[in-house]
Amino acid sequence: MKTIRPYKRTDRVANEIKGILGNIHTHQVDLSYLGFITFSKVTVSPDLKNAKVFFTVLNEKQPLNILEIELNRKSKIFRKHLADFLDIKYIPKLKFFYDDTLLHEQKINKLLSKINDKD
Repeated sequence: MKTIRPYKRTDRVANEIKGILGNIHTHQVDLSYLGFITFSKVTVSPDLKNAKVFFTVLNEKQPLNILEIELNRKSKIFRKHLADFLDIKYIPKLKFFYDDTLLHEQKINKLLSKINDKD
């Protein structure tokens, strides 16, 4: 009998990776010299071999492009630790990207407040 899952396997694996990466960041890999980094979203390819990790940063101590480069340099370390916690055939290759949705949200809010002020 086939069990009904609430969402796809790639989504479940992505959520698991996001939680594990947060744990690894807290306990094994020190990134405090870059600022306060959090992982906001993970997307995994259908074959589970590649993962895009989106991050946000507060109190950034380096420019965003350098943060992205530095995190991508540490992707092998994250992947090594990820293998200890994730029980799947292939451990995905990690690629880090800055999550700029907050910037877009602020721009939209400014535009909406300008519209409301005119009314």
